[in-house]
Amino acid sequence: MVKGQISVQTENIFPIIKQFLYSDQEIFLRELVSNAVDATTKVKALASRGDLKGDLGDTTIDILLDKAAKTLTIRDRGIGMNEEEVNKYLNQVAFSSATEFLEKFKGEPIIGHFGLGFYSAFMVASKVNVVTKSYKEEFEAVSWECDGNPEYFIGKGERDFRGTDIILHISDDCVEYLENDKIEGLLKKYCSFLPVEIRFGTKKETTWEGEGEDRKSIETEVENIINNPNPLWKKAPKDLVDEDYKNFYQELYPYSQAPHFWIHLNIDYPFNLTGVLYLPKIGNSIELQKNKIQLYSNQVFVADDVKEIVPDFLMLLHGVIDSPDIPLNVSRSYLQSDRNVKKISSYITKKVAEKLLEIYKNQKEEYESKWKDISTFVKYGMISDESFAEKAMKFALVQNIDNQSFIFEDYKEKVKGNQTDKHNKVVILYTNNVVAQDGLIAACKQKGYDVVEMSEAIDNHFMQHLEYKMGDVVFVRIDSETINNLIQKDEKVESVLSEKEQEQVKTIFEGIAVESKGATVQLQAMGVEDSPVVITKPEFMRRMKEMQQLQGMNFGDFPDMYQVVVNTNHPLVANKLLTVKEEAAQKELATYLYQLAQLNHGMLKGSELSAFVANSLKFLH
Repeated sequence: MVKGQISVQTENIFPIIKQFLYSDQEIFLRELVSNAVDATTKVKALASRGDLKGDLGDTTIDILLDKAAKTLTIRDRGIGMNEEEVNKYLNQVAFSSATEFLEKFKGEPIIGHFGLGFYSAFMVASKVNVVTKSYKEEFEAVSWECDGNPEYFIGKGERDFRGTDIILHISDDCVEYLENDKIEGLLKKYCSFLPVEIRFGTKKETTWEGEGEDRKSIETEVENIINNPNPLWKKAPKDLVDEDYKNFYQELYPYSQAPHFWIHLNIDYPFNLTGVLYLPKIGNSIELQKNKIQLYSNQVFVADDVKEIVPDFLMLLHGVIDSPDIPLNVSRSYLQSDRNVKKISSYITKKVAEKLLEIYKNQKEEYESKWKDISTFVKYGMISDESFAEKAMKFALVQNIDNQSFIFEDYKEKVKGNQTDKHNKVVILYTNNVVAQDGLIAACKQKGYDVVEMSEAIDNHFMQHLEYKMGDVVFVRIDSETINNLIQKDEKVESVLSEKEQEQVKTIFEGIAVESKGATVQLQAMGVEDSPVVITKPEFMRRMKEMQQLQGMNFGDFPDMYQVVVNTNHPLVANKLLTVKEEAAQKELATYLYQLAQLNHGMLKGSELSAFVANSLKFLH
């Protein structure tokens, strides 16, 4: 056996590898298995061209664990190496100095640069043996050994079939890599879709035979094949049916609910990219659904954090992106500056928008039925991405409380005749709680107005976005003071009370409202069919407060601002209130009418609600 020294212009590369790559320690297995896949792919290519003597035979990659010997072996049946190739690929590290190397890649993953993939073995191994035999029959097997120093030993190896064994003698501080569960977990994480079968020992498989009382289970030992070498995203869409896509989703995310739709990505110019992206059931839980897209490079897992590749809103999608144009050891600075990555981001955004428009046009009823589930995604995209927002105006929906759906331009046309304010803006009336605001909804419908539902956490931001982008619409919640202005826009209703009587009514209600922080009293002549007292809230202030609460901010003790609008034409105000002689009885009736309005807004709680119920019973006597 010949002794030599690895060609690298620094005293020792191995401490550098261990120190600066420690946070990425577990990727050693990905790197070594990826090398084995490359070697296997090459021998398959030789066989397909007729350049391989003898049979191709079994090409499965084996991962062998020997806890007693403290070794982990990666065995392939690929092209192997002869002695000259071992010297070339294992004994020369192509960079000038460790200092320059570390400075250049400071703060980034560096395994994979300059052919360092093999050397990742020394992050977990105190010694590495390589036993390899070239596919060329004239060459003998070669053995290479290194114990974490630049010195190595090379000589004749014991191996009677082509391929390579990389035998890791696991360090005492890395014994976790001698556990079956740990290795199987890493293989499933990094190697689940590599294009060559990977075998990790055996597993028990249960089958059943017989029927009725004679039915029994039989356990057998079968090969434990870790990966799916031919994943769905590598297949042609024409060869797949819906069930294939749903099954693959379960493979990626076991026990998840079925996704709403999927997009099969396949492009080879100006960059190479394949993949399948799914829109899952999101609801309002945006953050829980993020970071579920898996990034691959030639079927090798790279990361599940792809925020540098896709716009933020697309992080709500699940699935797989595979691009050989993204290096295996991707860094954030690389992704932020790479031109191809920016093109990938634009392409995915475009494909998602096209898919949604296609579903809306061709499966309109199904799309509308799923809108509540997918609306958060679409709205988030429109707020955060200008190019997506422009396309989404053709499939983003607004749904009224009668469960009718419209794109925004169509809805604007529907209501503008009856809901245009004095500034010539179309007023879109909305409720954020259909049940709690039922009385207010009924009052709006009685006036011939249409009400839409906007009850998602994102809607405050979304409405502001649309007001700015469309320019000629304004969103107004049905408890806003603006509603009354809209109701009165066509006809001026005169009050049946004199100015003196109106002042008297206002004084009575101000005496009650003064006890409620943030409340002001306003008189308004409305129809006799309208409520005697209505509570309205400033749209701007309420929306700003809700947005700040959504962002985790609060106003402290700052009270809700609202107006107590008294309908001076309602019989209970115009007749009964002013005919009551006793001041205490006047106050009691006014309080009751005020609390009815509060009840309609869900503002009565606890002891106030209990007192109101007791007072209501008294009125019935």
